[in-house]
Amino acid sequence: MHTTEVHSFHIPVLGLGYSIDTPVKVARFGIASVISIVEDQLIEKMREYYCSQEGLTYQPITEADPDFRAARITHYLNLVNGIVQKQLNQLRSLPFEPGNDLVKYFELLPDNSQLKQQYLQMTLLPLGAEKQELQQQLRKAIVAGAIDVNIMAKVDKLNTDADGHPLPSEYSDALAALRGFANSNLQSSVIISAGYNPRLYNYIDQFSDFLPDANGQLKKKLILKVSDYRSALVQGKILAKRGLWVSEFRIESGLNCGGHAFATEGILLGPILEEFKEKKEVLATELFTLCCAAQAAKAQTVFTTRPPLKITVQGGIGTANENEFLLEHYAVNSTGWGSPFLLVPEATNVDENTLQQLATAQPDDYYMSDASPLGIPFNNFRKSSGEAQRLKRIEKGRPGSPCIKKYLVSDTEFTDSPICTASRQYQYLKIKQLQEKKLSPEEYNSALDEITVKDCLCEGLGTSALLKDNITLSRPGAAVTICPGPNLAYFSGVFTLSEMVGHIYGRLHLLNTLYRPNIFINELHLYITYWKKQIEKATGLSPKQVKYFQTFKTNLVEGIDYYKNIISLFKKESNQYIATMKKELDDAMLLITSQHIDVAVSDSSR
Repeated sequence: MHTTEVHSFHIPVLGLGYSIDTPVKVARFGIASVISIVEDQLIEKMREYYCSQEGLTYQPITEADPDFRAARITHYLNLVNGIVQKQLNQLRSLPFEPGNDLVKYFELLPDNSQLKQQYLQMTLLPLGAEKQELQQQLRKAIVAGAIDVNIMAKVDKLNTDADGHPLPSEYSDALAALRGFANSNLQSSVIISAGYNPRLYNYIDQFSDFLPDANGQLKKKLILKVSDYRSALVQGKILAKRGLWVSEFRIESGLNCGGHAFATEGILLGPILEEFKEKKEVLATELFTLCCAAQAAKAQTVFTTRPPLKITVQGGIGTANENEFLLEHYAVNSTGWGSPFLLVPEATNVDENTLQQLATAQPDDYYMSDASPLGIPFNNFRKSSGEAQRLKRIEKGRPGSPCIKKYLVSDTEFTDSPICTASRQYQYLKIKQLQEKKLSPEEYNSALDEITVKDCLCEGLGTSALLKDNITLSRPGAAVTICPGPNLAYFSGVFTLSEMVGHIYGRLHLLNTLYRPNIFINELHLYITYWKKQIEKATGLSPKQVKYFQTFKTNLVEGIDYYKNIISLFKKESNQYIATMKKELDDAMLLITSQHIDVAVSDSSR
């Protein structure tokens, strides 16, 4: 399906199930979104559901079928693509009448878009041939939003056959997911997140859709989610040396985001974006040179002209002014709005109970946790049924989850085969080991909390989609885990798609009455809190750790200086807003410079 950008924002991947069918909901309006293709069992359930909704015959793909994981993903993506194409054809055939999807398509567009201007011009024309001609031109200009997919590079378990024999590496979770996308009929992008996976990167060029065709075009594109410029350069070069072009670097705030948080060493979002802005041309030139050389060496089709390289940003954006500043000052191609769309039932899958909890949540309900079995900080929500279930299991003396799906198994401390640190099996064995250590009550409880804080994400992040669509759960009593970013604290209520898009473009104001600092200040505060907690947790530091904390401090200070230098560029903000921002930067600088790392460490280690 042909797509091009008519909106200046996109909806990033949301958990495993929250955006699993978002393209079916919003792609016909030209809005790009991202499906997680990690959880093939959930994907298969959604395929069955949509076959039923569309009156199509559903042929189950079971675990007995060859290459079932990739096949499930391919068939689901093809189904979603077909549904969106059908929706688009239906939309184009509608009359221009208030309230229908055709009119909604154009009303959602940003006011400064040429297509929106043509639409408004058409509405002013009297009935007649000229109006009809313009209406036909508008119908032809309609395009779908991209149906992109996400693979977490770290979720890449090796698998076995029915008899327990190891399967070849191409049947690992991440490689099978990539194959599922590669074999689909989508013409879109795969976003690879959560770091570098050599096995996955070495597999991509097996599929011709990721390589230029005879006309130098790419049917399928690569997007890397990165947290800083160095990561983009290193990973981009690795892929370029295999003849693979990275079409987009998707920058995400290290802490001011939903889901897993990949903190930088204190390098803040503004300076990161500035570096990309300054070095984008150098980056593109270097990657293009490497890419073409690799293609020539492999006797592949070589790009005749350099493909576009996009830079996009997401994480913690909350106002139209911030959105516009990112687009204009840093010249990014698109902004990502994720967590706020959890409050938009027209766009995402959030069950009614969780939706109401989010809609009425307080700032303290959003927090950074150690819940992820991956060992990566994880943005969490206190009021979720998953968190309630975790605490109830601890209270009953049966902590941990029944590990059914096993996507995050990694620990072999007690077993030959990897098990998950959130599983009941692991936590039972780890607690038993802990009990033998004869610790003080304080030490024991602290260590116990570190064990039992781990929660099942494989199931929890997909349950909400099943509940919303009345699909049979994987098992009775499955609870919901949800991972919004802290920025959602500033949105209260349930919104329509038109309202949220209107907020992004400045036509409406949906923020609640809480005081909300600028996006850059919010992230700065999160980094200071993170840095101070890391220092407090330290019980005696090696020279390497001391250097890490000092580097972190230096980066924070440099970030504050950078923001002080650009604060005058926030032209659309009030004098009071600018004055408050200056004071917040001064206060943050004082907080950072008064933190003596060596003293704090020695105190905490006594």
